[in-house]
Amino acid sequence: MREAPPQDQASPKFSAAKSYGVAIVANDRISDWLLPFLESYRATNAATPLYLIPYDDNLALTRRAAEVYGAHLVTEDSRDLDALAKRLYPFFPKHRRRLRKFLSLALPLDEVLYIDVDTILFRDVSEIFGRLEPGKVDFIMASTSDEYVYNTKSEKYDFLRDARRFNDGFFLTSNKILSLQDFYKVIAEDGRIFHSVRKRGMLFAQPLSNFVAHRRQLKIASLAECVAGASDESFYKVTAVSFDDERRPRDWVGDRIFFAHWAGATSLPSDRVFDAAWREHARAAAARMKI
Repeated sequence: MREAPPQDQASPKFSAAKSYGVAIVANDRISDWLLPFLESYRATNAATPLYLIPYDDNLALTRRAAEVYGAHLVTEDSRDLDALAKRLYPFFPKHRRRLRKFLSLALPLDEVLYIDVDTILFRDVSEIFGRLEPGKVDFIMASTSDEYVYNTKSEKYDFLRDARRFNDGFFLTSNKILSLQDFYKVIAEDGRIFHSVRKRGMLFAQPLSNFVAHRRQLKIASLAECVAGASDESFYKVTAVSFDDERRPRDWVGDRIFFAHWAGATSLPSDRVFDAAWREHARAAAARMKI
C-alpha cells in the first residue's frame, strides 16, 4: 500500500495542471541495480510517470523491463549533449555518457526528479513536487558532496567559494529554471574555469551539474528544507536508522528517509542496514521478469 503524505505535509504548490515525472539512466550492464529500483518504484511510486534514459544501445533486457514496469523509454535526441560530453572528456569514451542524466531536462515536464539507478525508494516522492519557487528554491537536492565536486582552485572564484555543493544522484528542478541550453552556454563561456576547478578522479557529471548550477546562481535547497519531516539521509553506509511498523526507515531523529543510494558502492548489497530491502526487491523483480 502506498503511503499517503500527512495533510500538513502535502505541497501547497502541487498542481494537477502541471506535469511531473521521475527520470533514471540505465542499460543492461547495470540491470542488477535497475531491476530492484524498478520494483521499489512500483511499490511506492506507481502513479508517477517514470522516464528511462538509455545509457547506450545495450538495451535488450532494459527495454523489456521498461515494458513490464510501465516506464517510458526516452527517445529525446542526445547528440548535442553527447558532443558536449566528448569535448569535455575526450579521453573517457566509456564514462562520458554519464552526462546523459541531463537529458532529464529535455523531457516534456514542468518538474523532473532525477534519481541514480543504484537506489531503492521507500516512500512516495510525489510529495517533493511543487516545491520549486524560482529565485527562492530553484533546485532541490538530497545530500551535499563537499569532496567530490571541485578542487582548491575553486576558492579563487566568488561564485564558487561558498557555493552549496551537492550529490547529483538525486535532484529536482524544472527545465524552465535549468535547461540543457544553460549547460551549453555556461561551458561555451566558462569552459576554461570549469576545467581548472573540477575535481578529477573519475568524476564526470557531478562537477558539471554543480558548476552550471553555481554559475547560474541557482538557489539550492535540501529535501529536508522543503518537505516537512523528510530526512536528507540516504547513504547506504549509514547505521543510525530505525524502521516503522511498515518497514519504512527513519533517521536518528525520527525523520523520514525517502530512499537509499549506494553511491560509490563497489559490490552489490549484502549486510548493511538497507541491504535486506534491496535483496527483497531484487528477488521480486527477478520473479516478475522471470529471469
